[in-house]
Amino acid sequence: MTTPRKTAIVTGASQGIGVAVANLFLDRGYNVVANSRRITQKNELQRSEHVALVDGDIALPATAAKLVETAVQRFGSVDALVNNAGIFIPKPFTQYTAEDFRTLSATNLDGFIYLTQRVIAQWLEQKRGGSVVSITASIAERPLAALSASLPMITKGGLNAVTRNLAMEFAKQGIRVNAVAPGLVDTPLLHGLPKDFLRSLSPMEQIGTPRDIAEAVLYLTEASSITGTILNVDNGAHLGKW
Repeated sequence: MTTPRKTAIVTGASQGIGVAVANLFLDRGYNVVANSRRITQKNELQRSEHVALVDGDIALPATAAKLVETAVQRFGSVDALVNNAGIFIPKPFTQYTAEDFRTLSATNLDGFIYLTQRVIAQWLEQKRGGSVVSITASIAERPLAALSASLPMITKGGLNAVTRNLAMEFAKQGIRVNAVAPGLVDTPLLHGLPKDFLRSLSPMEQIGTPRDIAEAVLYLTEASSITGTILNVDNGAHLGKW
């Protein structure tokens, strides 16, 4: 008798960390419901009958509803959620605009809320638990003087806080809630920045890869006794001054 495939929803899955997560889940035998604004038009996902693509802005409640509906109708259930979709706008604090904050909050916070609510409601109905893993940022709790990103870190710090609170709220239902806090990762968000500068922001003088983060996400998804944890994957940057 074969074990049924589990199903994971992954947001921001067309490139970068999101596509690395989705492809690793596929390699490990999961079904994947993958989302980005235009993922059906362009993505780096491996082709598979176990992938369902859902276009849509994660900041809209209708996108969250469509993702959960697709997972249940196509694959029968939801077992894991990876809140990866996010926006990062680095600049000096006094240069941020009200529109910057609205944009950051819509994707990084509203998107988390709408989809996580939907998925947890589905798990309460399924009655067999589930795993949420969100992508935050190492500098939310350990800032770097060389990288000004205070407004994005309001949102990422909020994800850290809600991760711990939801982990406690739903522990008795077997719903685990964790986060991965990357340092600097070689994704399109960093294109154009000097590599030497980026390496200087890590005590190991390394730039992370999307695969590094994907492996951490998979670990937390399958680690049945871990909840409420923020796992730093940042080449040691969270340790402090170097």
